[in-house]
Amino acid sequence: MEFIDLTNIKNVTDYNKLEVAGEIIKKGGLVLFPTETVYGLGANGLDEEAVKKIYKAKGRSSDNPLILHISDIEMLGQIAKDISDIEFKLMNAFWPGPFTIILNKKDIVPSVVSGGLDTVGVRMPDNEIARNLIKFAGVPVAAPSANISGRPSGTNIKDIYQELSDKVDCIIDGGSTKIGVESTVVRVIDGVVHILRPGKITVEQITEVAGTPIVDKHVLGKLDDGTKVMSPGMKYKHYAPKTRCILVYNENYEILKDKIDETIDKYLRDNKKLVLMCLSDNADYFKDKNVTIINMGNSLDEISKNIFTDLRKADSFNADLIIIQGVSTKGLGLAIMNRLLRACNYNIIK
Repeated sequence: MEFIDLTNIKNVTDYNKLEVAGEIIKKGGLVLFPTETVYGLGANGLDEEAVKKIYKAKGRSSDNPLILHISDIEMLGQIAKDISDIEFKLMNAFWPGPFTIILNKKDIVPSVVSGGLDTVGVRMPDNEIARNLIKFAGVPVAAPSANISGRPSGTNIKDIYQELSDKVDCIIDGGSTKIGVESTVVRVIDGVVHILRPGKITVEQITEVAGTPIVDKHVLGKLDDGTKVMSPGMKYKHYAPKTRCILVYNENYEILKDKIDETIDKYLRDNKKLVLMCLSDNADYFKDKNVTIINMGNSLDEISKNIFTDLRKADSFNADLIIIQGVSTKGLGLAIMNRLLRACNYNIIK
């Protein structure tokens, strides 16, 4: 296995180290690489057999579509067709960046990438390592988040090395990712933007560019069995530690603290070992409780950046239950609550 350390890039020539990884992609291999959102598990998105390796490595269901990552707008023309003015407008506003758009795919894109659909998600990452890797590969790179399916996504190599190192041909270490949650995924239907998965690009930002979007009802709710999905992160249990989790949230801050207090006391009476993931403001409030506290930070950006590492850390204590403080669904909070609801299998106390 190749290991490429790009945690301390000093000049543009350092990116030439990625030529080896690009060749691995060309030849049908798997590469673990960073983006600005999370780490990705990448393969040649136009090579059906290479893409199948992604599903096998992750233990991912084949009806869960992948995203194709491109390095420039010219590459878009290889894989997508019938792109509307509003779709171009969205791409111009949010590319490169943490923004995926569902487009009509060309036949060159294997159905295994799109989960059998006639559409495919496309993203141009705002990460120089990722874009240079794609340039060296010379093909769109299919890449879901780097993790075993259902587990928290990987935002640094340390968190995911053990579970994936023996499943890939190359690992690129680019340090911790900047954002920490996967990209916003949208589809334009009859001129209206639909958010299928929330991310760093928010409802408010999209509204400024293309009018008020519709947030898919499944962003904060369960999908019915048998539903065909257009976006990753919608259908199956995602982002979850092995330990059972409960999410607690109320818009009223005092009620929220009381609900967390009641939940802790309830399980402590049963002699349960507990972990509490809470915001900085509450870390001191609950410090005298017989629980292990993980400080999630206070700002939404900080919570987002650390959320998957925090979930993995919480799991490492081998507790009976992880109690997680929720946040408002405004702005980036929508993406955070989407991930936490999925991690808790929609087990929420309000």
